[in-house]
Amino acid sequence: MCSQYATSRKFGELPVRSGDLSIGRLTVRSRVFLAPLSGITDIPFRRLVRTFGTEIVYSEMVASGELVRKDQESLQRAGADGCGLHAVQLAGREADAMRQAADIVASHGADLIDINMGCPAKKVVGGLSGSALMRDLDHALRLIDATVEGAGDVPVTLKMRLGWDRSSLNAADLALRAENAGVRLVTVHGRTRDQFYTGAADWAAIGAVSRTVSIPVVANGDLQSRADLGAMLGASGADAVMIGRAACGRPWFPALVEGTLDPLRMDECFADLVLAHHGEMLRFYGTQAGMRHARKHLGWYLDLYERATGANVSADRADLMRASEAERVCSMVRAVFGKTRLSDVEPEFDTSLRRAA
Repeated sequence: MCSQYATSRKFGELPVRSGDLSIGRLTVRSRVFLAPLSGITDIPFRRLVRTFGTEIVYSEMVASGELVRKDQESLQRAGADGCGLHAVQLAGREADAMRQAADIVASHGADLIDINMGCPAKKVVGGLSGSALMRDLDHALRLIDATVEGAGDVPVTLKMRLGWDRSSLNAADLALRAENAGVRLVTVHGRTRDQFYTGAADWAAIGAVSRTVSIPVVANGDLQSRADLGAMLGASGADAVMIGRAACGRPWFPALVEGTLDPLRMDECFADLVLAHHGEMLRFYGTQAGMRHARKHLGWYLDLYERATGANVSADRADLMRASEAERVCSMVRAVFGKTRLSDVEPEFDTSLRRAA
């Protein structure tokens, strides 16, 4: 699946910053990254996203303590997809665990190691990691120092929010301290932890970070369309963007935004793509666990289909969510999506790009 369709050609280019991007020892072409998303950016999804031409895709968040204890699910999350640059995101509260975890993933071939200081989830913040670390920058710096030490010559990146709340917008301070500690790139989500995912991401506020550090800055939050790209880069002054939830059910979307998507891929049958993804998940997790993990992706594919076509698939959705056999899922997906093409469900796809191909 990894290289069958991946392309470096560009169609319908948009105002992404020109030239290669340097991240420590690495030089990458891409300026549109796929965000680390817990429960979503597993190996099957990363492989699928890569087939459309996206270069930088991060793993799910991996708890450093569990990785050090050799927890099998954590080792699985940190695994390479075998299709390109291997980027792993680590989270934790203890410096020694972050150091050891960074050493583990570096020794297993990681090309990038990201530190999570942006997750707003109560379970993560309650464990005093994720965005909770923005309330204690001294301790955050200790974790950064430990991770950089454990990573060796593997570049370390950092993902954060604007701050804990509107009264403590300290992202620029954290970013500068991180740069001085050896972090090679920072990603800033344009909300505070207090906001979770409510309201609008404040792209202009990310500009405070862009003006403060000399390392690359990546803007994250609310990029929903190709048209958003120029506005996001202009407001934030960032060097690149990171796409998260907008890629759910749209694995081609990061490549579409960047202009690396081969338009001919959009002629593919939607049902074929959905079932290829479903099959990869069953092979990766095993049938029973794979069926369970795949349901959320099926839900997002159905959401996209409903929005694009106006069809009411409520009854089909309920049946698909209850289906316990892969053969049943296959037949239902074929019946619901029929001969629909990717271009039929992607509102951002410009048919003129197909002519340019």
